[in-house]
Amino acid sequence: MSRPYLMVAPNGARRGKADHPALPVTLDETIATASACFAAGADALHLHVRDSDGRHSLDAGRYREGLSEMARQVPGMRVQITTESAGIFDVPDQLACLEQVAPGWASVSVREVARAPDLADRLYGSASAQGTEIQHILYDLDDLSLMLRWQAEGIIRPSQNSAILVLGRYGEGQSTPEALHSWLPHLPKGLRWMLCAFGPTEHACLIEAARQGGALRVGFENALLAADGQPHSDNAASVAALLAQLERKAA
Repeated sequence: MSRPYLMVAPNGARRGKADHPALPVTLDETIATASACFAAGADALHLHVRDSDGRHSLDAGRYREGLSEMARQVPGMRVQITTESAGIFDVPDQLACLEQVAPGWASVSVREVARAPDLADRLYGSASAQGTEIQHILYDLDDLSLMLRWQAEGIIRPSQNSAILVLGRYGEGQSTPEALHSWLPHLPKGLRWMLCAFGPTEHACLIEAARQGGALRVGFENALLAADGQPHSDNAASVAALLAQLERKAA
């Protein structure tokens, strides 16, 4: 088992200090967390920004500031922005964010884009034209089917062949390594895929994904607890613990 590509998602759209005191909310906290996670071995950061009240934001100015500070303070770490709606934003807002920020990398939920199918071609076309790599967020096999249909129709461009599989949900039985195997027979050859998982089984799910050749996303957006049910001290501790387990498995 080779060392997989590892992204950290340190906060997400919904969690705050009440969930874990080390969860970053401000940009300064996020940059400090990113630096610690990079030192612990993470390759990339999944970036959420918050507004002045700590709420999920798709503000282009905040994203541009975050990307600039990451490039200045943690230059070796790749950054992916999210376009997650979180029940707040509509597809025009998500499209505007992508076009105004023009990031190098962004995650996009196909089921969210499907709320405004007339904008899908423009969204994927704009991303392709400006050089934004898209990672499709897939929550279930129906999302995968939609992605494949849009690829066949040319709405999703040929180069946009990357996805993150979301294994489980908040508070819904969490995730199990075995559940990954319901995805594997349906993944098309050549798809570059990553996995995220929820709850104290997060690391076990990610280790299984590594065995199957996937990239991994770890962090407080999805899981605060270790396998023993105790909270990780911070995101960097979760990154380090996962990598240590992977090294033991590879030995």
